Amino acid sequence: MERHLGPGRGRPALDIGSGDGNLARHLHHEIGYRTTGADCSPSALALAAALDSRPGPAWRYFDVTADDHSALPDPAYALITCRLVYRWMDDKPAFLSRVRRLLVPGGTFWVVNEVTGRRTTTDPALLGLGINPVEAEILTAGWSVVRTADIDVLRCYALHP
Repeated sequence: MERHLGPGRGRPALDIGSGDGNLARHLHHEIGYRTTGADCSPSALALAAALDSRPGPAWRYFDVTADDHSALPDPAYALITCRLVYRWMDDKPAFLSRVRRLLVPGGTFWVVNEVTGRRTTTDPALLGLGINPVEAEILTAGWSVVRTADIDVLRCYALHP
């Protein structure tokens, strides 16, 4: 991740679907971004805040598919991350359009998602967690730079406008 993103240098980052906040804390403390963790689950945000052992990311209740982005602390972000969330977006083109509007010129959209067919299981619930080739094409279309890295069943995408 650090190889694709470089040092944060205090630039703003937004972690969409931050859950327990592990990625947001990593971006903030280890890479040096000024990070906001955003989630539409109050219990996830409460857990993230409870796990903070030192001052770090800001936590915001935010539904990226519906809420006005003016509720976020920054008008645009150098980095937007989305770990294990893209698969759940019903309207992927609309979601991606919103992300593009929130990125600064030259920013990075970092997406981590499971790839369909990589998991060695017969459990249909687990087999459906990945994104298929059509969803991957929707994700990567229209970006000037697309870089990927695979980790086991996951694929990481570094997308630049």
